[in-house]
Amino acid sequence: MKFTRYFENEVLRKRSELRIHWVIEAFQFPDRKETQEDGRIRIWKWIDEAQKYLRVILLEDGETIHNAFFDRGFRE
Repeated sequence: MKFTRYFENEVLRKRSELRIHWVIEAFQFPDRKETQEDGRIRIWKWIDEAQKYLRVILLEDGETIHNAFFDRGFRE
């Protein structure tokens, strides 16, 4: 697992409610996974502590985390 500079410098700074261990948990044990048209990968994980789904975006390599945010519109 790797992180883009965007994730390290922007996402973690702007989204102070995120916890890195939630992002890692989503990466390791996703509830749902799909590939976007551009090849990037979306994964979702229910976070009990936040009572929300976390969406994590991976680059095409499947191991580099680029973005993460709570997905208010996600439905199982």
